[in-house]
Amino acid sequence: MRAFVGLIMALAVVLASGLRAEARGAPDSFADLAEQVSPAVVNITTSTIIAQRTGNQPMIPEGSPFEDFFRDFLDRNHPGGPNDNAPRQRRSQALGSGFVISEDGFIVTNNHVIEGADEIMIEFFGDRGELPATVIGTDPNTDIAVLKVESDKPLPFVSFGDSDIMRVGDWVMAVGNPLGQGFSVSAGIVSQRNRELSGAYDDYIQTDAAINRGNSGGPLFNMDGEVVGVNTAILSPNGGSIGIGFAMSSAVVKRVVDQLKEFGETRRGWLGVRIQDITDDIAEAMGLDSTNGALITDVPEGPAKEAGILPNDIILSFDGTEVTDTRELVRIVGNAPVGKAVRVVILRDGQTETLKITLGRREDASTASGDAPDAPTPEAPAEGKVLGMTLGELDDTRRMDLNLPPAAEGLVVLDIDEDSEAFEKGIRAGDVVAEAGQEAVTSIEALEDRLEAAKDGGRKSVLLLVRRDDNPRFVALTLD
Repeated sequence: MRAFVGLIMALAVVLASGLRAEARGAPDSFADLAEQVSPAVVNITTSTIIAQRTGNQPMIPEGSPFEDFFRDFLDRNHPGGPNDNAPRQRRSQALGSGFVISEDGFIVTNNHVIEGADEIMIEFFGDRGELPATVIGTDPNTDIAVLKVESDKPLPFVSFGDSDIMRVGDWVMAVGNPLGQGFSVSAGIVSQRNRELSGAYDDYIQTDAAINRGNSGGPLFNMDGEVVGVNTAILSPNGGSIGIGFAMSSAVVKRVVDQLKEFGETRRGWLGVRIQDITDDIAEAMGLDSTNGALITDVPEGPAKEAGILPNDIILSFDGTEVTDTRELVRIVGNAPVGKAVRVVILRDGQTETLKITLGRREDASTASGDAPDAPTPEAPAEGKVLGMTLGELDDTRRMDLNLPPAAEGLVVLDIDEDSEAFEKGIRAGDVVAEAGQEAVTSIEALEDRLEAAKDGGRKSVLLLVRRDDNPRFVALTLD
């Protein structure tokens, strides 16, 4: 019996090992997948007319014995005369990739592939020929563009897959037009997800599949032949692939494409707040147990202000989704429909509150600046040194010198010790300290009172609201 049980266990181990090996194994070939999806991938050629001047003519000193000779020669070769600086035109061409997403001819590519183009030509796989394309809409924020071609026959197309279920290590395949070499396939794995490069709505898939110039706008496929990303950028010291490529995730692209097709533009939700992440020292200064959430630094005119959100509030949840940091909040707000009424959970003075906010449209948002009458102060404003900063109370003269709005309040940083913590954390001369300990300060005395109150409350640091060019941020400074 023991021998029999041992045999069964050994067999189970062998089978389990085999299953694990199969799960990790590479595909035998990508040929079937490439054959399946290639007809929907296109090469894109753009043409742009560029004006250039031809004013590099030789200077001829007056009275030179060769003046008549050169004048005759240049007049013959330059009808406008030797000083002819009339614009000349030349045509510049660029190459990229794209893919068809519907049989009636909608095509997705990168915005930077077609931006500024006077003419866009789409070359189809095999012997299907070329067709001119028109631009339906673009979104520079995600670098996505939607084009349209008119075809007498239904076009082969591919569908979007779910990038959110892709895992690090999954196989992917890139198809495109690298370096103008025509249709080309490369394969690799998902190296990482949720990469951020420079945009507020970034959600890139990082891959080691070879991506080069010309691959921009091409699709990144999963093994089911679904598009999970749009190849957009590479990280490279020499301009060629070194195995670090980025594709904008289909979770972002599909939503943008749907809006561009329907409206010709994007329509993102807008909350109307300025926010920053909560660092460990900010959490300590505010007496928080966690760094989760988005700290509100300012509330301009907009939906949030109308709903009663205030600076120093912390957004913990948006429309049922927990907020861990500012990047997540920006993404989920941008993905929300314009005009939707959402519930926002905030933390204010240690208590949670739920507010209902009707979202505006991000693209329509603008910062309003109001004017207020001057109110000169006859006495010279006070100055003082606190936490390594030489601070001065604001008056109209200082507001004018700093190009601050007339209604600006706070203490201006006149000078700062370069070996101070304040300098290390980015505070500079010209910044305005608007709050300390989450209360407004307009005098040196008020600031010192806030520092004493923080010490009496057992705080190791104080939270300052610092404004620069009307951009606010919180900075936690250690109390002396």
